[in-house]
Amino acid sequence: MKHHSDIVNRLLREKLERETQARTRRHFIKSCAQGMGGLALSSIFMGCDPLGKPKVRTANGLTERDLNPLSTLPPHYSPKVKSVIYLHMAGAPSQLEMFDYKPQLHKYDGQDCPQSLLEGKKFAFIKGTPKLMGPQAEFKQEGESGNWVSNFLPHFKKVVDEVAFLKAVHTDQFNHGPAQLFMHTGSPRLGRPSIGSWATYGLGSENQNLPGFVVLTSGGNTPDAGKSVWGSGFLPSVYQGVQCRSKGDPVLYIEDPDGMSRNLKKRTIDAINKINKEEYAKYADPEILARINQYEMAYRMQIAVPEVMNINNEPEHIKQMYGVEPGKESFANNCLLARKLVEDGVRFVQLFDWGWDTHGNVREGSIDMGLRNKCREIDRPITALILDLKQRGLLEDTLIVWGGEFGRTPMQENRGNKEMAYKGRDHHGDAFTMWMAGGGIKKGASHGQTDDIGFSGVDGRVSVHDVHATILHLLGFDHEKFTYEFQGRPFRLTDVEGEIIKEILA
Repeated sequence: MKHHSDIVNRLLREKLERETQARTRRHFIKSCAQGMGGLALSSIFMGCDPLGKPKVRTANGLTERDLNPLSTLPPHYSPKVKSVIYLHMAGAPSQLEMFDYKPQLHKYDGQDCPQSLLEGKKFAFIKGTPKLMGPQAEFKQEGESGNWVSNFLPHFKKVVDEVAFLKAVHTDQFNHGPAQLFMHTGSPRLGRPSIGSWATYGLGSENQNLPGFVVLTSGGNTPDAGKSVWGSGFLPSVYQGVQCRSKGDPVLYIEDPDGMSRNLKKRTIDAINKINKEEYAKYADPEILARINQYEMAYRMQIAVPEVMNINNEPEHIKQMYGVEPGKESFANNCLLARKLVEDGVRFVQLFDWGWDTHGNVREGSIDMGLRNKCREIDRPITALILDLKQRGLLEDTLIVWGGEFGRTPMQENRGNKEMAYKGRDHHGDAFTMWMAGGGIKKGASHGQTDDIGFSGVDGRVSVHDVHATILHLLGFDHEKFTYEFQGRPFRLTDVEGEIIKEILA
């Protein structure tokens, strides 16, 4: 009998071991009340909404935000603008040939750069003792504001009185990828949400048939930092930027395949989301809610996106004003599309224009297209965008931001090879120019000043975090209170820094 009992006990132990081994991670999570995932992500489902207000739940325990992550929310206080159009010149344009006129550089052109400017500094392509390089453009004071604009931008002078310049922005990054990440996520490392994601997370979208955050690219490439510059980081993925195209279908696979009717598509999505809702009831994973909303958004976008992304139906005089080329991918097309998108209630539109890493001749085309050529591509469309928004009464509700990830040195490149005569400027984070226009911005203002050769800011220096704080302020956020719980602590776009740049506010 004892032998029989031993056999039975052994068989029972083996059965128990097999059952234990058969338990998958999902079974384990399911057995833990709301699961470990639910515990780790409890800040999403419990406590407060993005603005720190207690969440209001329905009978099934979900909030309106859970059911529709892009539903609108009021900001902390009355906003100055409803939408943002951010124009990023990927590669970093030279402020010394566009907006920051330094006549002293003419005097020192060709002279050795003082060693005091080089000591303790890091450069990408400067070795030994480089030569100072005078401005490669001609400047004039334009408009009633008298702000300086170069002859590389003959159209922009028409709207110079609409913008506010920041002449002494600085960053501690001098390589393109980390600097672009820093400029758009507040950190030079991967994993943080982009500013467009923060805006749509906090405010939602006024048009439920379109994404709250749309991205348009031109110049033939995406930014060096990749698509992370419009990613959602640790925010739910529904808040990441949706990249659209100005050539061909605006979104891939937006048309139904042959044999798929719209009614059949709706029934298919309903069936998929029924399964997703059952999964959410089991595991309380917020990404399941994001998936449900993305399926439904994609269905609605099939009707809304082709219409808003069609520039062919624009009046001919508008097309000429922007200089658009229907059927092509261009910065001009993207500027017109940006106007159409904010007109239709899109919260944040980001335009990335690649090709501004002008290490070669800044005057004419060279190995990298040349600064003057790039200026020709953006001058007319940006001017048209400001004028078009203004004539439609949209400029007062829209903020336009322009800039790159850093600036350019007043000395020319010196790669230690005499056979390579580069008349270009190296990467430089100590001082560069950005500008803003639109609602809440003081027209014709100019804040900050650099030294006689444009090397460093000597007055009104502002950081990338200051720029972010100002954008959030205009959208109605207190940047210090606008946070998201992640890994046990509250994160914000401005990290632990940032001051509102009050000098450029109306």
